[in-house]
Amino acid sequence: MPAALDVATETPLARTRRARRIVRLLGEIHPDARIALHFDNALELLVATVLSAQCTDKKVNEVTPAVFARYPSAAAYAGADRAELEAMLRPTGFFRAKANSLIGIGAALTERFGGEVPGSLDALVTLPGVGRKTANVVLGHAFGTPGVTVDTHVGRLSRRFGLTDQNDPVRVEAELCALLEPRDWTIASDRMIFHGRRYCHARRPACGACALARLCPSFGLGPTEAGEAARLVRGTRGDVEALR
Repeated sequence: MPAALDVATETPLARTRRARRIVRLLGEIHPDARIALHFDNALELLVATVLSAQCTDKKVNEVTPAVFARYPSAAAYAGADRAELEAMLRPTGFFRAKANSLIGIGAALTERFGGEVPGSLDALVTLPGVGRKTANVVLGHAFGTPGVTVDTHVGRLSRRFGLTDQNDPVRVEAELCALLEPRDWTIASDRMIFHGRRYCHARRPACGACALARLCPSFGLGPTEAGEAARLVRGTRGDVEALR
């Protein structure tokens, strides 16, 4: 069992080094880490990300092929029949609000951006229903512009790792950006999301099966016995060495 890590006495340099090592190890644990939403262009990713709010990526991926075929352009969303669009979005939940967002996004893109999804955060967050989280997803995965996406997993793991004590996503984003190299911002988010889904669950993290145990001040929140912890791990590729 690793010794407890005291982040209260950690220097800023030590925290930066630890944060970057965590991201590297997450890459070894989750070499398949990637965005789970299916898309072929920036508009499709923007739509899928809006639909993913309070919905699983799996369900979004089941719904979007028909949506993308029916609405292939910003103008198509702007001119969508609301009842028809709502019916298509119903399985994703909050379908009325999401339909409003997509129709508004279509109109804004058509009127202000020539029908194209803009490639800057400042422009993206002016679109209806688009905040920094959605904007960073689009920038990082459709435009190759690095950005930290702070969803529930990234926020939770950042606090458990002792990389921040903030709850506000914008502040968490700022602190992670200060710790990590810009080239790693997007992939760090993807890896943390995978780790949150597979190991570091909200209720019972699989501490005893986690290769980050020696770097994590929250080790012990979940079962530390390897066998018990291993039963909590979900959907991984192969075994991971515990307590590296």
